[in-house]
Amino acid sequence: MSKLVAILGAGESGVGTAILAQKQGFEVWVSDNGIIKSSFKDELDSYAIAYEEGGHDEAKILSAEKIVKSPGIAEDVDIVNKARAKDIPVVGEIEFAAAYTQATLIGITGTNGKTTTTLLTYHLLQGAGLNVGMAGNVGLSFAKQVALNDKDYYVLEISSFQLDGMFTVALDYAVLLNISPDHLDRYDTYQAYIASKFRINQNQSVDQKFIYCADDADVVSYLKNSTSSAKLIPFTHDGGPLEEGAWVEDKMINIKLNKPKTEFNMSINQLTIAGKHNTYNSMAASIIASSLLIRKESIRASLSDFKNVEHRLEYVGKVKGISFINDSKATNVNAAWYALESVPESIIWIAGGVDKGNDYEALSPLVKAKVRVIVCLGKNNMKLHQAFRKDVDMMINAGSAQEAVDLAYGLGETGETVLLSPACASFDLFENYQDRGNQFKRAVRGL
Repeated sequence: MSKLVAILGAGESGVGTAILAQKQGFEVWVSDNGIIKSSFKDELDSYAIAYEEGGHDEAKILSAEKIVKSPGIAEDVDIVNKARAKDIPVVGEIEFAAAYTQATLIGITGTNGKTTTTLLTYHLLQGAGLNVGMAGNVGLSFAKQVALNDKDYYVLEISSFQLDGMFTVALDYAVLLNISPDHLDRYDTYQAYIASKFRINQNQSVDQKFIYCADDADVVSYLKNSTSSAKLIPFTHDGGPLEEGAWVEDKMINIKLNKPKTEFNMSINQLTIAGKHNTYNSMAASIIASSLLIRKESIRASLSDFKNVEHRLEYVGKVKGISFINDSKATNVNAAWYALESVPESIIWIAGGVDKGNDYEALSPLVKAKVRVIVCLGKNNMKLHQAFRKDVDMMINAGSAQEAVDLAYGLGETGETVLLSPACASFDLFENYQDRGNQFKRAVRGL
């Protein structure tokens, strides 16, 4: 009798895990408390994998030898608590799938920049002709790729929720871009969130590399008390030159590694993605590419033709002298800070949504200096009004993306920029940040 793996959640991650578990000889049971999308049902049916929706068969789930939980399901839901009380391991997709591949694993986390850096690293490796997959929080399911088309390298974007489901995985390259307060609705304290992010380098050995931002005070502070065995490789914007790592000097990115011994440099003006935050992202990706001894010409070419992710500082167009930028992916304060920092004044800022315990104080100096009008896009905008009403000429509420765009356009003046950078989650008015960004773009194109 084969052993049972129960999978909670039947999205991209859960269905991919189910396919891999079946291939590895497990009996598989997929359980989703909500309604499963028809495309995922069709996929499960094609593999004859058993599933349920609209509730959990507790007896069945609690008879499993292992439970693989979707990262979107909180750690403290009833069924998970019951499983842990019975000492049934509850893990995430990355933990489960990593056991079945010999690939070099590159994991990237941080409060902001994860997706861009993951896409960029994948682009660098793919450009060099390596057999590489992209997974985690972006791309196809990691588990499904391992099951059906295993790769030599995987670039994994790993959120804090996914890190919470990782216990034994030792990443060959672990990248920590930055840490700032986020998801404080799910973590009791900021310190707990920081500790979650540092799970990225748990279990690393001396042969593996931890690549981190030396300009991030919270990262550096936590690292002082860390017992990681990994080779530490920092990157910094203004703190170079370094004995080993990456830094910027005279508008040039410089990479210096001792093992393997290699050096690389490139003008930041040649990067296709602008802004200080993207210089950090490019340094992190370039350290990995250099460490893998990818040819310098290939790294330069890939950094020079990279196209960034949709909904991240995406230029939508200009209407009657007013520019429109879609940064719907900015779902926290720090991401919005980067957007406000990189856009020239004067700004009409569309912000708001589901507040995740945000502290807006860090944005105040930028708002005072650059923002003329704030359009609040959310069901409850009180906290935004309290934070910024003294910093801008006007604050006005909108109940839809269309209304927000119409208001911003009506109030805008030639030479100004309308920036959608919400600093909040999207679930009050939209399905997700993609839906929010797409509605914004449709409204702009309809002007």
